[in-house]
Order: sequence, then structure tokens, then C-alpha cells
Amino acid sequence: MDGGGRLDQPLKRSRQRAGDQVGTPVDERKQTRARSDRRGRLRLRAWLQRELRPLLPGSLGAAPRRVGRCIARIVRLPPPRGVGIAASLLLLASALGYGVVVGDHLPAVIDWAKGARDTAANSLGFRIAAVSLTGEKEVSREEILTIAGVTGRASLLFLDADAARARLMANPWIADAAVLKFYPDRLQIRITERQAFALWQKNGRVKVIAADGTVLEPFVERRYLHLPMVVGEGAERQATDFLGVLDHYPDIAGRVRASILVARRRWDLFLTNGVDIKLPETNPAAALDRLVALDRDKKLLSRDITIVDLRLPDRVTVRLSDAAAQARDAALKASQKKKGGSA
Repeated sequence: MDGGGRLDQPLKRSRQRAGDQVGTPVDERKQTRARSDRRGRLRLRAWLQRELRPLLPGSLGAAPRRVGRCIARIVRLPPPRGVGIAASLLLLASALGYGVVVGDHLPAVIDWAKGARDTAANSLGFRIAAVSLTGEKEVSREEILTIAGVTGRASLLFLDADAARARLMANPWIADAAVLKFYPDRLQIRITERQAFALWQKNGRVKVIAADGTVLEPFVERRYLHLPMVVGEGAERQATDFLGVLDHYPDIAGRVRASILVARRRWDLFLTNGVDIKLPETNPAAALDRLVALDRDKKLLSRDITIVDLRLPDRVTVRLSDAAAQARDAALKASQKKKGGSA
């Protein structure tokens, strides 16, 4: 206090801090940074007010200011601990993933993960200890288990029964399949196989087909040589119905070497003696009835002919072989000369 009882300094603090008094050095960089931060916060707050105010009702007009304050506080917060480590790990994982994909190592990584998963499940008691398999004949047991994904390391817990069934039914010999899991360690597989029905020739290649037209084998083994042969585009799908009709005429069916589908509409029968039987597009059974009657009464199919045309319902057209036609022409000429000489 001075001599008059007054304080040497006012009770209120000066606006200038002690460090900023006259004669004291001033840190201009700190002041500049503080002013820049304040201007940035003011600009952010003004932008939020300008952008959000039209979207808010009148009663919420102060919301942009509150949002701006919250964002400003968040921005000023120090980053949480461990962010750098997490970012480094993420970068490393991204690099490894990129290398796996570019290097085409993804299948190997997936197989490794599946193996590790199955190993863990097997250690818990879910190893496949017994497999019951029924219905197999053409497809071997080993092939069925391989297709279903049942290996020595596979676990029952992670075996996808639906996916295994889908893979089994992708095999042309398997018409239906059922895969059942019985925990903790038993698996049951039941399959229904297709049967070899006929041989199908297309573009000079012969294949084994089932009754529904599914190609079972792209080649013909000796055990399938007794099957009937159908020829032509679409014959594999129509063979079941036509061969079912032909089975009612065993005398004709026993002489057929191949059934040929013509233009996907009608059938020709090529017999073992070289005779070609042309059947109509509709009601081939009636035409076969006439053919059986002609062969029974006239021994038609034992004659020296090449074609029997049954496509018209009111007539039968027969074409002689070349030798038979020449012999017939010679006989006609001889008969005409004989008639001329006797005249």
C-alpha cells in the first residue's frame, strides 16, 4: 500500500498477462497459433449454422452452435492410446491380404484355415469315426466320400451336409442323395443311381445315356454294347417314349440296329439287314402294326429291299435294292421281247 492507504496495484487482473507486460519478450508464434485456432473454430461453427439451420425447425435454431462446440471439443481431444499400433497392424494386414490375392495364394490360405478349424473340432470329439453308405454301384465308395468332402481330417461339426449333397448330385450317375449327420461322430450317406438306358450317337460320337437323357459316360464300354442306339439331335430326350413304343413289337425291335430321330419330329428304323423303315410323325404305333402284318403275310422284311416308307396312312412305298431293281428291269425287258416275238 502507498502512503495514502491505497493498493499499489488494482484488485482486477490486467488484461495483459504478466508475461505480456511492457518490456517482456512476446511469443508471437503462440499468439498466431491461438488466433488461427480460434478463427478455425469460428469458421466451423459458422459453416455448421449455415448448413444445418435450413434443415432444422425454428425451435432447434441453437442446435448448430451446440454441434459446433461438440465437434470442436472432439477435435481438441488427444488421440486415444494404441491408435498408432492399431493403424500399423491394419496396414500390415492389408499388405498381407493384398499379397495373398495378387499371388493367387487365397485357396491355400482357405484350405489352411479349414484344416485348422477341423483340427480344433476333432480335438473336441467331433471327428467322423463311422460312415454308413448305401446305394452305390456304378460310383465307388472312395469317389463318393471324396466328392462329399469326407477325409481323414474332416470334422462332423463343420461338414456342410447341404453342400455335400449338391456336390454328389453333380455327378451324372447320382440321381438323388441324402447326407445325414449324427452327432458326435457318425455320418450317413444314401444315394440313388441312374441306370444306363441307351447309347446316343451325335456328330459321330457315341455316349451312354440314362432314361432322362443325362449323359453318363462319354465313351462306351463293352458291357454297354447290348443297349439300344438312338441317333440325332434331341434323340437323348425323346428316346424313352419312342423305345417304350418299340418294345411292344419285339419282332421288329430285335432287328433294329439304330433308331434315328429326323428333324426332331419323327423316327426312322435302321435294321440289321440294311432296310430303312420310315415312320410317320404321329401315331408310329399304327405304322408298326402295318409293318408287322406285311412281314407276317408277305415276308416283306426278308425281301431284297432298302426302304419301307410308312409315312402315309393309306399306302406303303417300297424301294428295291440296286441288284433287285436291275434284276426286275431285266425280267421286264425279257418279258417284253417274248411278247413281241410271239406276236
